[in-house]
Amino acid sequence: MTERTSPDARPDARTAVVLGGSHSGMLAARALTAVADRVVVVERDTLPTGSAPRRGLPQARHAHVLWSGGVRAMEDLLPGVTGALRAAGAHRMPVTTGIVALSPWGWFRRWPESHHVILVGRDLLDATVRAEVLADERVELLDGTEALELTGTAGAVTGVRVRRCGGGEERVLEAGLVVDATGRGSALPGWLAALGLPAPERREVDSGLAYATRVFRAPEPALTGFPVVNILPDPRAGGPGRNGLLLPIEDGRWIITLSGTRGGTPSPDTADFARFAREELRHPLIADLVDRAEPLTDVSFTRTTVNRRQFYERMPSWPEGLVVLGDALAAFNPVYGHGLAAAAQSALILRDVTRRHGWGAPGVARRVQRAVARPVGAAWDLAVGQDVFYPGATEHGPTRRDRLLADYVGRLMLTATGNGRIARRVTDVTSLERGGAVLLTPSVLLAAAVGPLRPALDGPPLTVAERKAAGLP
Repeated sequence: MTERTSPDARPDARTAVVLGGSHSGMLAARALTAVADRVVVVERDTLPTGSAPRRGLPQARHAHVLWSGGVRAMEDLLPGVTGALRAAGAHRMPVTTGIVALSPWGWFRRWPESHHVILVGRDLLDATVRAEVLADERVELLDGTEALELTGTAGAVTGVRVRRCGGGEERVLEAGLVVDATGRGSALPGWLAALGLPAPERREVDSGLAYATRVFRAPEPALTGFPVVNILPDPRAGGPGRNGLLLPIEDGRWIITLSGTRGGTPSPDTADFARFAREELRHPLIADLVDRAEPLTDVSFTRTTVNRRQFYERMPSWPEGLVVLGDALAAFNPVYGHGLAAAAQSALILRDVTRRHGWGAPGVARRVQRAVARPVGAAWDLAVGQDVFYPGATEHGPTRRDRLLADYVGRLMLTATGNGRIARRVTDVTSLERGGAVLLTPSVLLAAAVGPLRPALDGPPLTVAERKAAGLP
């Protein structure tokens, strides 16, 4: 266990405790240095000192995308972190210029840059952020330590009871603010019940999605400058949705994730990876690229992909001194790539709201919880808007609102294949830089009614140089 204690920690210090030392937790810790004298991060895993896997983050083996809305929030919290990631090998990919994507409505054109994504392996992302955050002497790390319960009452949380993993004496970390960033496995509903609070409203949308991922060495000529490739499913076709995603990441590698919903999932068998890519996806482009790349790993497989949201902001009462962020608040189907960005934006909100209203101000925790519902809700709508249409995703199937929204979004996506202005409006939203209201302006509604201004592409919009670099005909 690593336990680093700040030399100026004192009994009367304004102390915050963050439960969870992953992406959400580290950014929350950084956010709280704006108002707290001391921030203690409690993490079950023993965290690596550099870019390395850890047991409690199996999703790190799969593809991750950090949209520019999240990049901007991270940069606000940690000035220079984007440069540090780029220096370590991360790619900055312009949207939609650097993306070759087959939508249900045809191939998207590669329009001039409107936004961007950062492409990097999750282990390197976490290691870079962790190093930046822990460089601040006000942030202490207790790893190899589990949180057991909250202390306090239904009206105010005053700390958390912890114990070293594997046994040991329990102790209480007293805090003026506790942040739960423990992820999908959060025990918070039970902890709140122990304080006498009711269960939060909760919604799940489970498409039965499974992920199979391998890492490859890119062909030598394609080590730099190769685009993202995304073969999207068509939810209108009925039956399972199958997706393929290729992301260039650091060290000349491609991470390729194949996924499928209930009834059409990929296999955890490494030998079946290439077959699924060729026979199950809507286009063979990713299969062709798999054939030309050198595999570096076997398949990593997961079914932990359910969309789950706890509506803590709707609870009739909320204790002082408690905030929930990240997957503990809302976990998204990772195929849409919004979890990292929503967590970064939530951490920025945590900083700004607590700084604006002051440490310990009455109701500040509830203000934060309601404010973070905005980016979380935007990411939630993007994720469940399609997943609800897959068989068995919800108990009663899509609602009338779901169907109306999907019809309109589908029309927008069709229009975006042949209208650069509408493609930019769509990526305003998917990048989490603007809210969905930008898609309801009169000019966008009119453009959607007119449809695409340019004819559909008859194949993937790869350049001659990209085809040659990848060894494609």
